[in-house]
Amino acid sequence: MTPSELVKCLYEDCLNPRLLERLPEYLSEGFVGAGGEQGPQGFRQTVERMITAFPGLRFELEDLFAAGDRVCVRWRFEAAHLGPLSGIAPTGKTAVQQGIAIYQAQDGKLTRAWLQVDRLGVLQQIGAVTL
Repeated sequence: MTPSELVKCLYEDCLNPRLLERLPEYLSEGFVGAGGEQGPQGFRQTVERMITAFPGLRFELEDLFAAGDRVCVRWRFEAAHLGPLSGIAPTGKTAVQQGIAIYQAQDGKLTRAWLQVDRLGVLQQIGAVTL
């Protein structure tokens, strides 16, 4: 599988259908996530926190391109805040988040990820922060 195919399948065949047991097919044991998560299990914990907060979360891939061993994906989701999020009780409000992630691949697995998202915007949308 090419690095681009790995990333596309990570979202479409694993994250969106909630088949998180498949993460080791895409992520190396030495994977390091954007928040310092280690391996498929560390990444799974991060994803599960988001799914708990936004059970309807489904990533829409808007752009995906690669250069060498790196793949960039731009995604968005729109989902209701129905579970706790970093100590914030569910509000029932819908939030839209866009993100850009860069993944690095080696030997047929993803080994590293970097992520930029608008966390403040999500907190504003659910009413947890006002400016």
